[in-house]
Amino acid sequence: LSQVAADEGILHASGSGLPPVTKDYCIIYNSKWTSLPKSLDNATFRTLENLTSTVLCSSSEVPSGVMKDKAVVVMRGNCTFLEKARIAQSLGAKMLLVASKSRLSLISDNKTDFEDVTLPVALIRYNDIVDMQLTLGNEVNVTLYSPPLPEFDYSMVVIFLIAVSTVALGGYWSGVAELENLKAIASPGERETRRKKEENVTFTPVTVIVFVAICCLMLVLLYFFYKWLVYVIISVFCLASAMSLYNCLAALVGEIPFGQCRITCCNKTIEVRLIFLAVFCTAAAVVWAVFRNEDRWAWILQDILGVAFCLNFIKTLKMPNFKSCVILLGLLLLYDVFFVFITPFITKNGASIMVEVAAGPFGNSEKLPVVIRVPRLEHSASTLCDLPFSLLGFGDIIVPGLLVAYCRRFDVQTSSSSVYYISCTIAYAVGMVLTFVVLALMKMGQPALLYLVPCTLITSSLVAWRHKEMKKFWKGSSYQVGWMPR
Repeated sequence: LSQVAADEGILHASGSGLPPVTKDYCIIYNSKWTSLPKSLDNATFRTLENLTSTVLCSSSEVPSGVMKDKAVVVMRGNCTFLEKARIAQSLGAKMLLVASKSRLSLISDNKTDFEDVTLPVALIRYNDIVDMQLTLGNEVNVTLYSPPLPEFDYSMVVIFLIAVSTVALGGYWSGVAELENLKAIASPGERETRRKKEENVTFTPVTVIVFVAICCLMLVLLYFFYKWLVYVIISVFCLASAMSLYNCLAALVGEIPFGQCRITCCNKTIEVRLIFLAVFCTAAAVVWAVFRNEDRWAWILQDILGVAFCLNFIKTLKMPNFKSCVILLGLLLLYDVFFVFITPFITKNGASIMVEVAAGPFGNSEKLPVVIRVPRLEHSASTLCDLPFSLLGFGDIIVPGLLVAYCRRFDVQTSSSSVYYISCTIAYAVGMVLTFVVLALMKMGQPALLYLVPCTLITSSLVAWRHKEMKKFWKGSSYQVGWMPR
């Protein structure tokens, strides 16, 4: 999550109806040229004059007196902001808005040249001007202000609860599956049946390295070929999330002693309730795919599908020992730090590859469905200009979640009363809090794994050392021989 820049502000527009309809829009301004009030209480409203038919590179482009004591909006054009500002000021304008059809960028010109310019100058999206006319009518009053950045947004609390709950539940579910495996091993009659149901994928150190290399390659490909690959990722997410939601709900449905009637087709028998469940999960993914850009409510469905995806991933992907966990978390930590902090020194525009891919390159309305999204609750310019949502990547849940799941399975294998599982889950929660604190203090995007990985790895190591089980924890427990059902 990146914080709002110092030169982003808000245009507050009010229509002429009764009661007046109001709406806020993003603006970019240069704080070195002019200062804007911090709240609406000290702001002065001006009547907006729409002159987007001109670029105002010459005073002859507009009729005399049309700008007197008004806020005017013109198109960007080829002349400088300084030339536009001087012309607008000489014609009596009190505020200049420059509409841009391209990306809003920082307004820059020689500071000393603007010493004789007293009216505020701001850049606004042309689409916002069109929306303003459609929403508020032709008679609109506007003002500019720049509210201070909120120190903390309460949407972070929702993100925290989702992340910690998903990791804790995924780890617990993995432990339940492990217990069933152990019972099957202890009962020869159930061994073959359990083997057929087993869906776990075990990560060895070699497959961990290959997995991280594939992650790096995919991120680079997305950076260069985003507008094509984004639809591939959306398709994969729909398929994977529908299957994950089915697996999660099927585990709950299986505990309900009702609706177990079966039908036979092609020599296979299946419960009717599971057929309806499959249809429901498929429909949920299809609805999200169709309405994925509807910001008012689609984020709820994306979060539900995302949580199901993370839960199923944590339960299905099995880390055989702590050694594999250290390799996976360590390499992904380096991956996260490199693509967030190092790549800005490599890319042409000085942007982080990770942030560019996660937020979606400008001009592409499609966003990768690889994050948990919660609308920001605190009013600020960032909710209008760049990020109306607080974001947490799936990787920041899944990667530490795999360690929590291993800890839970180790607890089951060694009958250690969940001490590893509880300690690692608490360490994950502490790491999340630390991430949010650093984010609030530094006002810039943070790779969450930078804080989550050390917290969980160090805590797990200390617990193993305290219980004198570090060797067994590092190599994995030979529970198939020593475990006995209680």
